[in-house]
Amino acid sequence: MKKNLVLFVLFVLPIVAYLFFASGINSFSKLPTVTPKVPDFPSSWKTMEGQEATLTGKITVLGFGGKDILKNRGNFFNLNQKIYERYHAFKDLQFVVVCPEGMQHDVQRILKAMAATTDIAQWHFIFGNEKEISSWFDSLRLKGKLNIDYGTENVYILDKERNLRGRKDPKEYKEGYSMFHPSELSNEMLDDFKIILYEYKAALKKNNLELKNAPEHGK
Repeated sequence: MKKNLVLFVLFVLPIVAYLFFASGINSFSKLPTVTPKVPDFPSSWKTMEGQEATLTGKITVLGFGGKDILKNRGNFFNLNQKIYERYHAFKDLQFVVVCPEGMQHDVQRILKAMAATTDIAQWHFIFGNEKEISSWFDSLRLKGKLNIDYGTENVYILDKERNLRGRKDPKEYKEGYSMFHPSELSNEMLDDFKIILYEYKAALKKNNLELKNAPEHGK
């Protein structure tokens, strides 16, 4: 009996503890709001197909390509591999990259390269003038800034209500995630992204349960 207890403490208990804390990050945490109610995109910003884009009603991974997007295309390939390819089938998710007007040809080259290995249906590149991009980025009220080419290596997570989410603890403050560092995408961003998805799935499950338990009309 004593031997079994020792074996349990040495081998089973650590595994149970690990599983509890590993799941606890995503199951019991809520990712803080860094900037509430971000303004939606200007109606003048259009996709490659000439359509408008919106942040409302979608979980959005938001990027800023800048005028040097082709030079920095490796950043978007990193994001595509580490995050997009794992979750792009999720219907309420979109990846949106804001670019200055005139970058359409460079973006087309990037999309063509991605399409060789990936379903790119949830990638959306939108285009606006440089002054509008700079002004709209400022409305996000972030510590980070765009570079001189109106781009950044960071991407941002926004929920379906247009709240920009991240980490507000001064010791691990995180408003965006560097595409340049694959390890940051695989660790910090992936952890935070899973929390957002868990929040959404939990809310959806709750709504479905309430709908199922609601009295039928006329009774």
